[in-house]
Amino acid sequence: MLNTPAIYLSEYIIQNKTEYYRRLRSVTENNEWESYILYILDMIEETSTKGLERLNKITIAMDKTAEELKKKLPKMYSKNLIEILFRLPYTKRQHLIDENMGNLKTVGNYLIALEENGFLKSVKVGKEKLYLNQQLLTILEEK
Repeated sequence: MLNTPAIYLSEYIIQNKTEYYRRLRSVTENNEWESYILYILDMIEETSTKGLERLNKITIAMDKTAEELKKKLPKMYSKNLIEILFRLPYTKRQHLIDENMGNLKTVGNYLIALEENGFLKSVKVGKEKLYLNQQLLTILEEK
């Protein structure tokens, strides 16, 4: 469990490593804990704010995708499908099968229809075909 906060804050630390290490050194050399703790709290606040903004963008994208999917492919729409498409920035046949969305042929047809209608983009990775959610990828890649 302790690794989670470190990963969560790592982007901020990497972007501000000079300042981070300067403050950390001040703790070890001059026992300046207050300054370091305030810096860490600022780091947590900024990282949390960015995380909430990203989450909001994902929620809006999910809602928009749901509306478009209902219009373009109404027989295929389900809340479960939208959640699967936004769980990871990519999906594959097995993800849909594991969620009981249908058999291999059915989910293959779903993924093809989703790609043809602009919801996903397929890429071949080794022997496997992945279907990328470009909208989600764009949100996750934003700084």
